[in-house]
Amino acid sequence: MTAAAASQELQSLYSALHGLDPRELAEALSGAQLVELPAGTALFGAGSPCRQFPFVLRGSIRVSKVGEGRELQLYRVGPGESCVLTSSCLVGGSDYPASGVVESDARLVVLTRDAFDVLMSRHAPFRRYVFSLFAERLADLMGLVEAVAFHKLDRRVAAALLGRGKTVSLTHQQLADEVGSVREIVTRVLKGFADAGWVHLGRGSIEIVDAGALRRVASGTA
Repeated sequence: MTAAAASQELQSLYSALHGLDPRELAEALSGAQLVELPAGTALFGAGSPCRQFPFVLRGSIRVSKVGEGRELQLYRVGPGESCVLTSSCLVGGSDYPASGVVESDARLVVLTRDAFDVLMSRHAPFRRYVFSLFAERLADLMGLVEAVAFHKLDRRVAAALLGRGKTVSLTHQQLADEVGSVREIVTRVLKGFADAGWVHLGRGSIEIVDAGALRRVASGTA
């Protein structure tokens, strides 16, 4: 992809860059890198310094917190979205408190810290965008805390299965990581769903047989 094409795609995905004239945008992207990373690539880890700001053009990044042998997914970042932890670390001058891994093959435009600082100080739409990230992700994280603390595990598992199509390509361990539990307990919940005829369990996949039943479980009305 050429620099011009990357610039055009960036502006189509990120409305926060609208209003920058071509000279300003070229200046912001002058030290940027266009990178393509395969799934499984570690972007950052807990305790690592934060020096760049990525825009996601393709693929997705999974951000999670790891501790005591368990992993809790915090959120995903897809095209047109940005990583709130990166924004927070750049603004606050702190290291990453969590880990980010490429979940599906990704194409990123990565800004230097200097370019990020310039956009924050000179371009109001970008500055509003960054601070809106904090509000949106805080709401997401509060929802996650509520789910982990107060919702039964069967509700969390049912909710995690919905919205992914008829066949969910996740292992029991991946699903456990996503809902903040351990594999053995998630497997027990899934077996209960299978015994009820709501899902069919395969190797590395889960087929949704009765999405309506899962919705009732997820909403707490089952």
